[in-house]
Amino acid sequence: MDSAYVRQVLLRTQNGSDIRGSVIATEKEEKTLSGDMAAFIAAGFQDFLAQKTGKKPEELRICIGHDSRITAEEIKQNVIAGMRDAKIYDCGMVSTPSMFQATVLPECGFDGAVMITASHLPFNRNGLKMMTQEGALEHGEVTRVLEIAADYAVRFGKEDSGELISASVFRAPGKKAEPFDLISVYASHMCELIRREVNAKEYDRPLQGLHIVVDAGNGAAGFFAKQILEPLGADTKGSVFLDPDGMFPNHIPNPENAKAMEAICTATVQAGADLGVIFDCDGDRGAVVFSDGTEVNRNTLIALLSAILSKDHPGTTVVTDSVTSDELAEFLDKIGMKHFRYRRGYKNVIDKGIELNRAGEPCELAIETSGHGAFRENHFSDDGAYIAVKIIITMAQLRKEGKRIEDLIADLRQPAEAAEERYRILEKDFRTYGQKLLDAFRGYVCAQEHCSIVEPNYEGVRVAYDDGVNRGWYLMRMSLHDPVIPVNIESSNPGGAGVIHDRMQPFFEGKKLEKQ
Repeated sequence: MDSAYVRQVLLRTQNGSDIRGSVIATEKEEKTLSGDMAAFIAAGFQDFLAQKTGKKPEELRICIGHDSRITAEEIKQNVIAGMRDAKIYDCGMVSTPSMFQATVLPECGFDGAVMITASHLPFNRNGLKMMTQEGALEHGEVTRVLEIAADYAVRFGKEDSGELISASVFRAPGKKAEPFDLISVYASHMCELIRREVNAKEYDRPLQGLHIVVDAGNGAAGFFAKQILEPLGADTKGSVFLDPDGMFPNHIPNPENAKAMEAICTATVQAGADLGVIFDCDGDRGAVVFSDGTEVNRNTLIALLSAILSKDHPGTTVVTDSVTSDELAEFLDKIGMKHFRYRRGYKNVIDKGIELNRAGEPCELAIETSGHGAFRENHFSDDGAYIAVKIIITMAQLRKEGKRIEDLIADLRQPAEAAEERYRILEKDFRTYGQKLLDAFRGYVCAQEHCSIVEPNYEGVRVAYDDGVNRGWYLMRMSLHDPVIPVNIESSNPGGAGVIHDRMQPFFEGKKLEKQ
């Protein structure tokens, strides 16, 4: 096959540190990822892992899992067939964080793991997340896997099956995977953690008396209610959308989505529960809801987890993404924590937390407003279930003292207004044009009254605005992967966001942009 074509087809599936694509063509999207391509990518991961570990391919133990997507089985069978030499274990429907734990828990001890998921994206999408004992592969490592996959595809691929690239002569015929009940191991690990933290004995039910409802969004995380909460004595009546359904008929499985948060808020209040928990499709993101229906996601979730950590780790650094509020920064300072506002992208945030620790600056939490939260004590694995467990443990501890978890963030102020706008860049070389826009915007801001550029700042241009009446901020940045300029605005007073918007809007006139 033509090597340039093969490399283009495979490399365009990379999305940061993940592989994602449209597996089912729709009116709006062409097919960009096939089962046959997954076979070649799996072969690339096997060889990459062999090089990384120093083992022979046939010595490797690799596990495979997937979320509830309707294309999961097709992708999985191709992944199994593509790793022609390694010993493969099929974990079935699992969460992404449990797949990472499969590489570090002594009961598992796998050399690597492949999770088939596209997180919260639409039903027609799917992808691969590859992990080693060091965590999810970095951007450059994913690129290396795809380059190896392209070499295989050039040698063995064909164009005669209607697929983008056919692996019909490459797949190992009859390759089987051995079943492995990973979720039971992972759930047991979580139960043990909860018992230990609340000083309960092995067979105690330390969550007896707590009513917790779960919304799994018809994804893969419904086990949290049945295999973690209920065995520990929690009442989970009123939980919703626990059954897997890859068409996601009720709402997008995404803790940032307004409809999703409305669903868990309603379920929590209607059930009279003490807490509501919601996950994304593959369980690596989460958020909670207080008993009165108060949403605890984005800035509020970061504040709550930071307050929980401040007891045992006073003064530690909390790394967040770039769109966190001034009110959160104020709260973290008030409880004695350090705030490092970094860049968008959960891997960027997590990698910065790891980097700070290596440099001698303690960082116990790296968390994005999307709900990707990673604790140092948990191998910096972003795990929605672990987030929920930390909160539930604290609830159980506070209940013994007659206190409420809501009180931990009673002093957190909220912005009065928040808005987001997105501008599509119309230039073909969108990255170069986008950088020119940011440079020009910096000059524009410097000429404006009541505006000051926030430094240090690690993404785009962040502007502090204060005219004596209206106070807030404005962030203009480049999207991580798309030809888009996102803009975020927050104001501490009603009407302020509009004032800040109007001050900045003239900059966009005449630019090669299209408002989305």
